[in-house]
Amino acid sequence: MPFFVSLQTRLVSFLVGFLFLCTAVLGAVLLGAQRLLAWLDGQHPQLNQALLSFTRWLKKHPKTISATLASVLLAGGGGAFAVANLGPDISDQPVVTVTVPVESPSLQAQAQALDLVNMRLTRTDSTRSSDTPESLLRRLGMVDPDAAAFLRKHPLAKQALKQAGRSVVAEADSQERLSQLHVRWLNNESDTFFQRLSIQRTDKGLQAALATSPMNTSLRMTGGTVASSLYDAADEARLPDAIVGQLTQIFSSQIDFHRTLRKGARFAVVYEVLEADGEPIRTGRVLTAEFNNGNKTYEAVWHEEPGQKGSYYSLDGKTLSRTYLASPVAFSRKTSGFAMRLHPIFQTMKAHLGVDYAAPMGTPAQTVGDGVVEFAGVQGGFGNVVIVRHGNNHSTVYAHLSRIQVRKGQSVQKGQTIGAVGSTGWSTGPHLHFEFRVNGTHVDPQKVIQQAQSVPLSPVAMARFKAVAAQARTQLQAAGQMREGNLQ
Repeated sequence: MPFFVSLQTRLVSFLVGFLFLCTAVLGAVLLGAQRLLAWLDGQHPQLNQALLSFTRWLKKHPKTISATLASVLLAGGGGAFAVANLGPDISDQPVVTVTVPVESPSLQAQAQALDLVNMRLTRTDSTRSSDTPESLLRRLGMVDPDAAAFLRKHPLAKQALKQAGRSVVAEADSQERLSQLHVRWLNNESDTFFQRLSIQRTDKGLQAALATSPMNTSLRMTGGTVASSLYDAADEARLPDAIVGQLTQIFSSQIDFHRTLRKGARFAVVYEVLEADGEPIRTGRVLTAEFNNGNKTYEAVWHEEPGQKGSYYSLDGKTLSRTYLASPVAFSRKTSGFAMRLHPIFQTMKAHLGVDYAAPMGTPAQTVGDGVVEFAGVQGGFGNVVIVRHGNNHSTVYAHLSRIQVRKGQSVQKGQTIGAVGSTGWSTGPHLHFEFRVNGTHVDPQKVIQQAQSVPLSPVAMARFKAVAAQARTQLQAAGQMREGNLQ
């Protein structure tokens, strides 16, 4: 049988090779004949005349010549096919079944090994105002009455869980019992140290310990494009509200975000994030930012000279910060200016000695400049009111607040939240009444704010600023690339 298969293979190879050889020879002969006829036609026209009779004969019998060549090729191909089919039919060959035993590990042993593994699951959440120890543990995927009782009775645990919004990281064992829990928070928003309550399950039961640790600072960068509003674009770019508020303050002297912000405006921003144990706990300061609105590009970078208060500048060193913010409420609308008007309650013509900003109830109200709280409480028709004393005998008034978040004698910085928009006192709806006083005399807030400018950089400080600006350009370029990536 092996000899016959070998002979069959050789015959097939020979016939196929012979066919290729015949085809190649025929092609070479035809090509040579074409060249010979061309040579005879050019060099020996007499001999060419003698071949004309042969050419005419070829033209008279084309079918005969084609049939002859086709028969030769067909015979060769048929021979190769016949030789190829001389072998035995595969269906007549005997069938051999090969069986190989496969051994699998014992499933029972595997299950027992899995039971010995100590599974620990970690979950992260935030405290809520409606939380009870049971609901918090249940949301973290645990049912542990002992842990719930401990959280309810231990003074440190009660203190840590009493406020909403605090970061909670919990670890559960395989029996869904609390193994350890960490709560992190800040006592004050301006703190650089955070509080950490750690609860551990030990041989003696649950133990609690409170520690204070410094926060780490990391940089974040992102960008977005305004399709409908700046807040929607910021949400799309996952930009915190506090950073959006800083952006509006930084560019408030160049962009009127209430009226001139256009669809398609683009922004890029690099900002600080303060982290506790690797988890972000609050945002920091905007370090550099860029805003393109209506084919105009505005850039800003934070720069702080040694021993002086920092400020924002354009990348060519021009100051962007004014002494006062353009508005005490972000994204509001001015409903009443500094002029005579019909009083909405008494229906009499009366001078309006401030500016009213309509905004939803609870909207943060911020001081427009650095100063000290001169008054914080209830004052007649103003309802809840805060008065801040600034330098140069300037003071500002924030009235009709729904709540007050500062106290008398407290130092406040420009942009710091001092309360929330409300409708206390003589008010027909939620809004903020804002006044500006110079030496006790009411003046138009808009005029004072526009005239108040910050001190520019000195020539010596400019040299240091250029290095900061160069780094800011690199950061803005990276943030802009992330913005384009978000669009794609």
